[in-house]
Order: sequence, then C-alpha cells, then structure tokens
Amino acid sequence: MKYKLITAILFGLIFTTSTFGQQSTREVLTLEKNWRFHNGDVANGSSKSLNDSKWEKVTVPHDWAIKGPFDKEIDIQNVAIVQNGEEVATKKTGRTGALPYIGIGWYRNEFSIPNFNSDKKVILLFEGAMSEPEVFINGKKIGSWNYGYSYFYFDITPHILGTSENTLAVKLTNRELSSRWYPGAGLYRNVRLIVKNNESINQWGTFITTPLITSELAKVNIKTKVSGEQLTLVSRIKDASGKTVAIDSTAAIYGNEFEQNIAVNNPNLWSPETPYLYTSVSRLYAGNILKDETSTKFGIRKIKYEANKGFSLNDSIIKFKGVCLHHDLGPIGTAVNKAALRRQLTILKDMGTNAIRSSHNMPSLEQLELCDEMGFMFLAESFDEWAKPKVENGYHRYFETDAEKDIVNLVQATRNHPSIVMWSSGNEVPDQWGSEGAKRAKWLQDIFHREDPTRPVTVGMDQVEATMASGFGAVLDIPGLNYRVHLYDEAYKAFPQGLILGSETASTVSSRGIYKFPVVAAKMKEYDDFQSSSYDLEACSWSNIPDEDFVLQDDKPWVIGEFVWTGFDYLGEPTPYDTKWPSRSSYFGINDLAGLPKDRYYLYRSRWNIKEKTLHMLPHWNWEGREGEVTPVFVYTSYNSAELFVNGKSMGIQKKNNSSPTNRYRLMWMDVKYEPGTIKVVAFDDEGKAVAEQVTNTAGKPYKLVLEADKTQLDADGKDLSFVTVSVVDKNGIPCPTATNQLQFNVKGDGVFRAACNGDATSLEMFHLPTMKLFSGKLVVLVQSVSKAGEIELKVTGKGLQTAKIKITTKN
Repeated sequence: MKYKLITAILFGLIFTTSTFGQQSTREVLTLEKNWRFHNGDVANGSSKSLNDSKWEKVTVPHDWAIKGPFDKEIDIQNVAIVQNGEEVATKKTGRTGALPYIGIGWYRNEFSIPNFNSDKKVILLFEGAMSEPEVFINGKKIGSWNYGYSYFYFDITPHILGTSENTLAVKLTNRELSSRWYPGAGLYRNVRLIVKNNESINQWGTFITTPLITSELAKVNIKTKVSGEQLTLVSRIKDASGKTVAIDSTAAIYGNEFEQNIAVNNPNLWSPETPYLYTSVSRLYAGNILKDETSTKFGIRKIKYEANKGFSLNDSIIKFKGVCLHHDLGPIGTAVNKAALRRQLTILKDMGTNAIRSSHNMPSLEQLELCDEMGFMFLAESFDEWAKPKVENGYHRYFETDAEKDIVNLVQATRNHPSIVMWSSGNEVPDQWGSEGAKRAKWLQDIFHREDPTRPVTVGMDQVEATMASGFGAVLDIPGLNYRVHLYDEAYKAFPQGLILGSETASTVSSRGIYKFPVVAAKMKEYDDFQSSSYDLEACSWSNIPDEDFVLQDDKPWVIGEFVWTGFDYLGEPTPYDTKWPSRSSYFGINDLAGLPKDRYYLYRSRWNIKEKTLHMLPHWNWEGREGEVTPVFVYTSYNSAELFVNGKSMGIQKKNNSSPTNRYRLMWMDVKYEPGTIKVVAFDDEGKAVAEQVTNTAGKPYKLVLEADKTQLDADGKDLSFVTVSVVDKNGIPCPTATNQLQFNVKGDGVFRAACNGDATSLEMFHLPTMKLFSGKLVVLVQSVSKAGEIELKVTGKGLQTAKIKITTKN
C-alpha cells in the first residue's frame, strides 16, 4: 500500500507541474539546410559581414570530396606499411581513395533564437567534422577540435546576439598524409543547437546501467549530472509501447549528480534476437517549475566475459559473428545517412551477422541507434594511432593532449547504447613494442573504466609476439588478435585473460562476379585487370581465407568470436593493388562498394544465419572460349552434402569433411569442364533426402534491363534513399553475368538522382553523374526523396537494351 501511495503522489506531481514550464524546456535544432560552402581558404571566412552569396549551397551532413574526380596524384604516399610486413617504401596510389579531400573548406550558416534571454544556455554540438575544425560565432573564434571522428560541443551562450541573427562559420583543414583510407571531408555528421535553461541536465549527463537482472526484476541505475541548485529529478521508465512501468523522484544530489535505482518488473531483455528498448524520461524541477526534460533509450541486458568459457549475453554463451566497417557509405561518401546505414545492416542481418566493429574510429550516433533497434552488438573503437605514427600527419600529433578528452566524449556520448558491449582503444598501433606502449594501453584503458566501469576494453593487436614479450597484451581486458591465426594457441597460453577475440579476421580479397583460373590458393595475387578472384581463395600476405578462422571459432571455446575485415568494400586501401592505377577502393568486402553481395557473403551466411538455409553456387556459367577447360564449381551451403549436374549429367556427390578447412566448410567440384548449358546443384539433408536446388544457365546476349528497389516507399524528408539494383537479362530472362553496358539514369517527379555505383574497384566513373557501366552484369542507382510527398520515376536506358522504369512513392 505504501508503494502505491508514493507512486500516486509522483504521478500527481508530474501531471500538475508539467504544464508550468512547457515553454522553458529544451529545444534541439538540427542545422541541416541553408549552409554555404567554399572549397579553399578565405582570409575573412569567419566575418559576419562576409558576402558568401556566391558560395555553393549545401545540406549538412556533407562530404565535399565524394564528387571527385578520381586522380592518382591525390595523396600519393611513399611508405612501407609496417603492419603489412613491408620493409621497402613504395608509392601508394589510391590509398586514401584518390578523391580530393585534402585542403581547406569553409562552411557558414545563420541562426536565431527567438526566445533567448539570460535564463537560457545554448550548446553547439558537432557529431563529426573532418578535420581540425575551428568554430566561429559572429566572427569570433569560440573553440577548436583536432580529431575529425570525435563528437564535441561548446557552450556558446556568451557569444549569442540576443534574439538577433547569428553567423556560424566553421573552418576545416584536411592535411595530406593524414589517413590510411578515405576519411571524407567536411561537416559529414550532424550539427545541432541545443537551447535549454541554465538549470538543466548536462550534455551527455545521463548514464544508465542495469547492474542486477533476474527474470522477475531488473535494477536500473540512473546517474544524472545537472547544473543548478535545489532541484528535483523525476525519472519515468517507459516500455517499448510507451507505457510507464516505473517511476522515481529524488531531491538528493551528490555534488552535481543525482543517482536513482529503479525497479522494473518482469524485464524484457535486449539481445540481437530481441532488441527490446526502454525509454527513460528525465524531468528536472526547480520547485514546481519544469526546467528541463530529456529522453534516453536504453536496454536491459547482462554481459559477461569469462576465462575459458567466453562471452555471454543474458547468461547465454554466444560468439561474435561480426564484421568491421569503415565509416564511408560507398558512392555517397562519408556524409552520414540513416537510410544507407539501415540498408547495410539489413544486408548484414540476413547474412547472420550479430556484431559490428567501428574501424578505426568513433561510430556515428545514427549507426548506434540502428544497432540498438535492429539487434547488433557493437565494438566501439577510438583510434588508429597513439603516440607513434603510421602516417606523417596522423593522430599521433594530438595523442598526448587530446586522447583523454576524445575518449571521454566517446564514452559519455554513447554509453547508454545497449548495443555497445566492448570498447577498443586502438588498432594495430606501433606502440605495441616496448614497455611505453603497455603503459599507454593501461592509461587509456583506465580512462574507459573511469567513464564506464561496465564494459571491457580491447586493442586490435597485429604484432602478437611483441605484445606477448612487452606485457602489452596482458594489460588488456580482452586480448584482440588481428589475423595471426597461427599464434592463437600460443597467445592463449601466454596471456592471463583466458580468452582471445578475433578483433580483425580474414582480409580475403575478391571482386564480385570475377573468377580466375587455375583455381588455387594465393597470397597477394595480382592480375592484369586489377581484380581478385571470387573463388575466395586469395588473401593478403598477413591474412587468410575465411575457413581458417572458422576452424578456430568452432573448435576453441576460449575464442569468443570474430570481426571480419570487412562487411563492405570501402574507399581507399586497394590491396593488393595499392601501387597500381587505376585502383581506388578495397577488395576486402563481403559485399562490394555498391552493397551487392559477393560470393563470400553466402559462405558466411551458411555458417552464421542459423534460422534460414543457404544454397549458393559459383561461378557463373558464361565462359565462351573455355569450352572443355577445367572450371571448378563451388557451393556455399548450410547443408552438409550436395550433388552437381552439368547438362543433366551428375558430377558426383560432395560431402563436407575435416580433411582441410576448405573441405570442412565448402563443397567443391574441382574437375568440372566447361560446356555451355545448365549447371544444377541438389542439396541433401542429413537423412540423404533432396531438399533444395539451385540452377545456373548460360545466358545469351544482353536484351533488357531489370530494376529491383530495396524499398518503393520513401519518407518525404529530403534524406531517404531507395537503392535500385539494375541488372541485364537475355531474351529468356537469364541474367547476363559478364555484361558491361554503359547505362544512363533519369529521375523525374518528387525525387532526385543521388548516385550510382557498380562495385568495380578500378572504375573512375564519378558516382554523382547519371551514367555508369555495368560491372559483372549489375550496378546500383540511389534515388533520394525531396521534402514533398508524391511519386518518383527512375528510368534506366542503355544502347541496344530494352528500357526499364520503376516508380517509388514518397509520403510525409
């Protein structure tokens, strides 16, 4: 009865007081439109009186370099990549994508705050600015930051011109030799203004943990840092339907922090299978006046890392089936876009992926929100360099002065995301050698622990023997091994933690739809066309094929999972062709730069997607000129055996076996000779019953285009995207896997053409122009909505091909 009485009083307090201060609570304005941009330095770029009317009008997020053109002279790096085992420096073309990101850029915008007065506080928040941003308000510099991947904010209250119009100017400086991949350029993540009362909840001031969980009860701990005196905090927890399930009020403050422990009965637990989210609504009162209100989504979940057992989520042992992702979004560059991120995660979800590693930088907030919502565990990484350099103008220039504040901002901005289950303080840092590196690892780890005691910290280590000798690896909460499969057992014995994480694995290289003969395993294999074979047997000098990691994951309980390099191809690092031109993007991706699955996608899916069956056959069957020559057929499948037929003749039954890693995870017919017609694979269940089949036919000449959109209804918000896959078929509707026709794209109606991409790492066609060649018979066109509901029509044409059209609707 006492509990019910207190609850009633609290509900009454909220009901009667919430109307007093409605005008006084915070406002958040996202500065998206009305930006002007100038590529190049401007002597008086910060001046309020500057005439910027002739500057380019852009929308933020914005990447100034993605429109190109590609040029091998951009950021040529004469370097020996130590982490790749190189001893002699060579000229690397395309290492950072061969796009014009280097230089100075200015952004300007105006804003006003109609209700501004002395009781207000104004925060200017940047979620990412590439790079070295200098920020000016009304011509006065109010602050700067160095790290282009960091979130940061300034209190700009003293610089606001009352209710008048204010000028915001941002200068960005991107240096050559500052990155190992395409970093992008500009205000590539959101910029926001937060207007609130002086008495308010601090920026990133809420920290929610769930220290006790049973099936009947969860203890939710909420720490809230505030500004002001004689305040009361009321916290209400809502379930996913918006129903209030718990409430608490406190006036007890310790320094500037409230702490509440709130019981949630019969909690729904967050996991990749059931990504259930609660919302905490915090209301701050001075007397009976509502001063501030914030909402924080969180999940109730339990994580544990145990020696010799592994990682458990909600008391169930699971392994990380993860991929590494760089931050670029292929043809739209680094400008963050939630629709593009959602598409990536949807593709990965179907593959069976349950975890993401942000490589090698702080993730976008949008990516974390989607991982919370869609069910992906997350390894949030901070740095690619510490005190010792990899590139001349890398993060090492700021490490001593900035590392702590960058980590603080990373953790405080993101620690309420249930998807994050581990932090990473670095990747393949040269500091792995010697005692100084071990001390830096400990220092960084302690900062993470101070800001968030609930999650462990790892580092992606590639110099495993050095870290065993120096003590570096022993310092870490979780030893992360990048590749080095031959050292897993030795590292497990040497390190005291009793477990190993494959923090970066495989680095297998392939080009979608490209197959090379003879079919043999190879390292650093190069071909005249600068492509890699999609038989998935080629890797780099330091790396390996997927099957070798599968063995470790399946046979070693103390190996807690892997993060494959990479989920998608990305701009830059075109290994093994980083000294060749043209080659400007990676070959590592399980999916290509356009987001189209390579064959390797189905190899991972056959192991990771345990809910749905996989049956995939390669290569294609269009090999004019190879008649009678050996053309092996591989099958990636979740079934253990299958039979192959060529034009109706059986090539025999293959069964998975443990004779080698590839025989354990693939079905391979190595002696098949090519003859035009039909190949068919029939898969058997464990009882020997035929349960699935796949057929591939030899195609005729390209005849007509086929369009398939990932979605045909968009939000009319000027940001939503439809990814339309364009393919070509012959007169019988059979896909033409070798077609390279030049296509043209026309968008009309209530939408615009945004970009196109064919996944070819050697293509120098610019993404933003409405024409591109097919690559291996396919490409992808991006159609973007405008701020008006209606209908969009995409028409695709090509010489000698039957035109195709698709309609997409938009709604408010």
